Amino acid sequence: MVRTYAPRGQTPVLHVPLTRDHLSLISGITAEGLLLTGMQERAYRGTKVVGFLKHLLNQLDGRLLVIWDGGPIHRDKAVQGFLARGAAERLQLEQLPGYAPNLNPDEGVWNYLKHVELRNVTCHDLTELRYELGLAIGRLRRKPEVLRSFFKQYGY
Repeated sequence: MVRTYAPRGQTPVLHVPLTRDHLSLISGITAEGLLLTGMQERAYRGTKVVGFLKHLLNQLDGRLLVIWDGGPIHRDKAVQGFLARGAAERLQLEQLPGYAPNLNPDEGVWNYLKHVELRNVTCHDLTELRYELGLAIGRLRRKPEVLRSFFKQYGY
């Protein structure tokens, strides 16, 4: 429930065109409080997931443990090929059981963005949504203590 400027008892109605436009996002957080993200206007495929994993390897030093959900995109041939070509030396992937949002600290990122940073934001188009989401992600990146709290909240 959120506060609006509508008179008490009169539910505000937003009139917006319905479209199938959407943004797809991918993200990762570290126990130190870093947030790494990717955003595009179409669904992520295996090659784009590989691109994000390469981004992680470029941004972070040492061996990486990536814990992710059981989405079919994570088992894509492009991801498996990337690991087989040597990425597995620095990258260890572990899959969460089934649908387990209560075990995924990254779910805390999206809940925080939706319910705190973007709580009363309405956008007229995809360009405005991309802009607002970019600002919200930027604000969250400057709150490493919040990002670290997601690990504690989800039991890590």
